[in-house]
Amino acid sequence: MSSNFPSEESQGSSDSQAMDIQTTDEAPSLEDVVRVGRAFRQRRTCQIIADSSADYAPAVVHRLGIEVIPFTYVTPEGEVQDDLWQHSDPHEFYETLRKNPDLHYTTHAISPGEYAEVFERAAADGIPTIYLGITAGLSSSIHNARQAAEMVRAAHPGFELYVLDCRCDSAAGELLAIEVMRQATRGLTAREVYEWAREARYFIHGYFTLDGFAALAAGGRIPPAAATVGGKLNIKPELSYDTNGALTLRGMCRGRKKALRAIIQDFKDNYAHDTSLPLAIVSTDAEKDADWIEREVRKQEGCADVTIIRSQVSPILGSHVGPGMVALVFWGSDRREKLSLTDKLARKVRGLGAD
Repeated sequence: MSSNFPSEESQGSSDSQAMDIQTTDEAPSLEDVVRVGRAFRQRRTCQIIADSSADYAPAVVHRLGIEVIPFTYVTPEGEVQDDLWQHSDPHEFYETLRKNPDLHYTTHAISPGEYAEVFERAAADGIPTIYLGITAGLSSSIHNARQAAEMVRAAHPGFELYVLDCRCDSAAGELLAIEVMRQATRGLTAREVYEWAREARYFIHGYFTLDGFAALAAGGRIPPAAATVGGKLNIKPELSYDTNGALTLRGMCRGRKKALRAIIQDFKDNYAHDTSLPLAIVSTDAEKDADWIEREVRKQEGCADVTIIRSQVSPILGSHVGPGMVALVFWGSDRREKLSLTDKLARKVRGLGAD
């Protein structure tokens, strides 16, 4: 199923239809996301704010009606706000990077002032607010959000404002936002929705591969020599993120096809087998491989008609991974259960579940 939505006017108007994603014998369509968005606006107990790092399909943002704070990236022509491809073409963007391997865009964290402006508007509305932010494992932005939130709460005593590090990246944040809004339509308070999301974030998996190591080397994530050797040997990495949201290397594969198969294997090993929940496939202009992943997913038992949201990775993350990245994101088992003994000890020292 594509991420093209019917118009809201075409949906039924009864509250019973609007209150929840339907869970019938048939897999839900993205029309259900429309119902969630309508229900949220009609009976919201809180408002949801996110940022553009979650690589939302534009139709999802529009239908859910959430506010998305844009990140900024820097091109040779100057700063550009990430508007989820509303005024630019992803193929042209990534093709430019392909043709100019020495061209590397930089990205800026959202400043405390930018966050404060958005949070002040929320405080003026007086509706309890939850911000779902990019993980601290990839950006300092979440720290700026917390700083701004403290200032706004001090200026507006009694205003409920929660800042959540999603502990995941890209479309994993999109899947989390969809379900957060569904919980908000069920009568949970803002605090309860926040606590639900703090737990739920560990059940979203994301696995991806890259076309090469050049972008990671340019960003200082791996040594340039390692990128050179990997390229010569046709090594393709399979990556994910850990429970802190930081990138983690799962394996090295000889060739692209083996890396794609590794992603499917991780899907088989970890998928929750709940087709009431959508999956997401995102890429940096690698649609053929994204199509292959979708076909393989639909071959799995019970997945023939599962909702799959497709979108292109924004320039914010795309600038750091380069063209040719493809990822599969889904709800699955608790990622904390697979922590090593030493990682479990580290989490205990930090404080279980601390943001």
